[in-house]
Amino acid sequence: METKNYLFSDMSVMLGRSMRHHFRSMDTIITATIMPIALMLLFVYVLGGAIQSGTDNYINYLLPGVLLITIANSIGYTSFRLYNDVHRGIFERFHSMPVARSAALWGHVLTSLASNAVSVAAVILVALVMGFRSPAGILAWLSVAGTLALFTLALTWIAAIPGLSAKTQDGAIAIAYPIHLLPLISSAFVPTASMPGPVRAFAENQPVTFIVDAIRLLLAGKPAGNDIWIALAWCLGIMLAAYALAVRTYKKHL
Repeated sequence: METKNYLFSDMSVMLGRSMRHHFRSMDTIITATIMPIALMLLFVYVLGGAIQSGTDNYINYLLPGVLLITIANSIGYTSFRLYNDVHRGIFERFHSMPVARSAALWGHVLTSLASNAVSVAAVILVALVMGFRSPAGILAWLSVAGTLALFTLALTWIAAIPGLSAKTQDGAIAIAYPIHLLPLISSAFVPTASMPGPVRAFAENQPVTFIVDAIRLLLAGKPAGNDIWIALAWCLGIMLAAYALAVRTYKKHL
């Protein structure tokens, strides 16, 4: 009962611990923040002129996809750090102390949410310097922030499963590779109409395309229509299923 009463303070301590690990890792900062910005610069200033996106300002078309890639890039580190905590006995050490049992796991999840918010804000600031402009109001921006937060939680809980159960470090971070592919085979960089049949069918029906299109419409100040509801349904469905599997794995292995 006592540890339950201190759940939130324990989670706060674990969040601080994981955030310090995150910001002290130059590799994490480069992968999760600098690489998406470099990708955005590459597509706008090198490849953008050859891409028919249907808009004069390609950065406006590109930004939603780059925001999702920013989040996807960090997911491997959640698996990596969970794997390290499991195999170095850190969780067992915490469990031997009067610490809420789930606090250590939630510390990693909240770190993913907070650090991705910082990375996404940095990418948007650079995009504004590069010419991104949005007529969206505060409600639309809040909808974008909520959608990105749900997307982050969905990917984070997916990453937690191999982080808690993998036998090797490589196995833990392998989950990041298929996740990286999804934004590339979507409407993130080019309209799906330009893709060949089977690829187009996959791109138009996978979750990232609905999320990208919904965010793009919201940032353009237009009604997001069914795209936003389908995007939220995908994010919530994936998050709840991954959460259930991750918690089951956590209880089974620790």
